[in-house]
Amino acid sequence: MRVTNYFQMLAVCCLLAGLLTTTGCKQQAPPGGAAGGKGPPEVGVVVLKPEQVVLTTELTGRIAAQMVAEVRPQVGGIVKKRLFNEGERVKAGDILYQIDPATFQAAVASAKAALAKAEANAFALRKKTDRYRQLVAINAVSQQEYDDTSAAFNQAEADIENGKAVLETAKINLAYTRVTAPIDGVIGRSSVTPGALVTANQAAALATIQQLDPVFVDVTQASAEMLRLKRSLASGELKGGGEGQARVRLLLEDGSPYPHDGLLKFSEVSVDQATGSVTLRAQFPNPERMLLPGMFVRAIVQEGVREQGMLVPQRGLSRNTAGKATVLVVGGNETVEQRIVSAERTVADTWLVTEGLQAGDRVVVEGLQRIRPGATVKTVPFEGKAAESGSPSAMKKP
Repeated sequence: MRVTNYFQMLAVCCLLAGLLTTTGCKQQAPPGGAAGGKGPPEVGVVVLKPEQVVLTTELTGRIAAQMVAEVRPQVGGIVKKRLFNEGERVKAGDILYQIDPATFQAAVASAKAALAKAEANAFALRKKTDRYRQLVAINAVSQQEYDDTSAAFNQAEADIENGKAVLETAKINLAYTRVTAPIDGVIGRSSVTPGALVTANQAAALATIQQLDPVFVDVTQASAEMLRLKRSLASGELKGGGEGQARVRLLLEDGSPYPHDGLLKFSEVSVDQATGSVTLRAQFPNPERMLLPGMFVRAIVQEGVREQGMLVPQRGLSRNTAGKATVLVVGGNETVEQRIVSAERTVADTWLVTEGLQAGDRVVVEGLQRIRPGATVKTVPFEGKAAESGSPSAMKKP
């Protein structure tokens, strides 16, 4: 019985020893196997090539009406009627308010009567002067009498001219009782109601009319940026838009784009001493009246065109500890090297690089976390659209 147990235990020990030997053999990776044959890491690269780049600047500004007219009375009196609806379009010459015309009508009638009296007096003196001219020739009247009559006639003619001027003034004042719109535009709220007393040329406007199509957009740009732009254009590094007036696009307060483009019309000739900025004015069509005076907007102004621009995807550029822009470039022997570059500005989802790179350089934009300078890599083309659309892999296999 004991011999049988002994042989059973011996068999179990041999079985265990065989299993341990087999497992150890499987854990040893043969030379050239999977563990030792992974090869260099794979990275996605873009091959740089010069291209035409349209440079723009985003500036903040506000909407201003093209024309603004504050309506004020030119004569005093009681407002009898208001002849417009607030917020509606009016045309130049439309009657907005009617001031009580009674006293001005009476002034016109009085001026007419005074003029008629002066004309009648002048008629009589003209006849008398004519008769005295004949009588003085035959010494029937004295020269003094003739001179006095002639002077009286001349004064009567002057009275006629004065009467005409007084009548014209009375008519003008009567016309001013009809307060009219000086320009075409949209009229705002009224500050008076019928029954209110108004005075000539008062400080408070009765209403305000604004032209809202087209409108102006006033933006500010730092004077240093304007100097840099002018130097770039003068040196030929940048080219102008070619139309004499730069095109401008708008972003509204909620971030949505405005559907109509505008044109840069004016640049202030002096720098604001408080802010060191220059005011630029652009004009935009506003047929839907979407843009209202005082509204905050962001204007995208076209500065110029760089004919030989180098664009690097933003994901391919980083900063070192000194704050300088760097990129990883794959050299001819498939090794990675780090370059310090000069990144001027962002253009959409890319950086515009002005120094440190040249045409044909392969910049790493995918797999940066798996490599470091001096490493040997395997490159594949980087497919930017796949990355933007959310594709799991942004690298396009050759």
